[in-house]
Amino acid sequence: MLRIASIFILTLTVLTTTPLFAQEQQPNLVTWQEIAALPVPPADKTISYGPDTLQFGELRLPEGEGSFPVVVVVHGGCWLSAYDRQYMAHLSEQLTQAGYATWNLEFRRVGDAGGGWPGTFLDVAKGADYVRELAKEYPLNTKKVVVIGHSAGGHLALWLAARHNLPKSSPLYTKKPLKLTGVVSLAGIPDLASYSHQKGSCNEAVPELMDGMPAEQPARYADASPIALLPLRVPSRLIQGALDPIVPVTQSQEFAIRAKANGDDAELILLKKAGHFDLVAPHSPVYEQVERAVQELIRQK
Repeated sequence: MLRIASIFILTLTVLTTTPLFAQEQQPNLVTWQEIAALPVPPADKTISYGPDTLQFGELRLPEGEGSFPVVVVVHGGCWLSAYDRQYMAHLSEQLTQAGYATWNLEFRRVGDAGGGWPGTFLDVAKGADYVRELAKEYPLNTKKVVVIGHSAGGHLALWLAARHNLPKSSPLYTKKPLKLTGVVSLAGIPDLASYSHQKGSCNEAVPELMDGMPAEQPARYADASPIALLPLRVPSRLIQGALDPIVPVTQSQEFAIRAKANGDDAELILLKKAGHFDLVAPHSPVYEQVERAVQELIRQK
């Protein structure tokens, strides 16, 4: 696991040292180091959704009386315990200022006791479903809920939108999952099987998450890969930077094609001058595309 985390950090460092174009001016891409150095905005409430110390979320509420539409936020970081929810606090705070209640989830990950298969998935599902409990105390509109995730969190966000298709026999099955208005995947990984064979900094974490490669655990990959659980039957927006070195653009492209073929309202938004972390940095010039996607989905119902 330490080797995977080291590869991840090395890839992030390359973004600041290696020109992406020999003959063109390189865009000023947002780096992991840049986001990690920002002061983390405090949450209004930190609330447990389960008994484990990692089963909690950060709730932020807009000013006013509500009821507020909700954005469930799922962080990335290769599903590894080395990376937590804090870097998504900036996006959460910005969305809250725009009028949305945000529920920034923490959960057990690879390297944590109980993380990986199936704990990571069950935690994220339980955390998302806990919005219904939060609405008993806070002015939340549970009929307008969008989930947004970045990188490995984009995978989990899409999976949350797809899990209603799981068979009852699946270890990941839960009754009556929270109904979503839509899902926004930011450089997400909807196809775990193909990503486990692709070059990138997170691909080596997939068999750790799934406890095996696709050929060894075909049933698990079928239950955990959003692309294998189509149709979503909720709108999806897949936002991807064309200069992303961590998640291949083909991940979002293939999912959008397959989702549309299954009758879903799916749209790929490819940002030509963006990398992996521009999407979650409110000071980035491409961030407005993210907020626009959330706004569009919230207004659909």
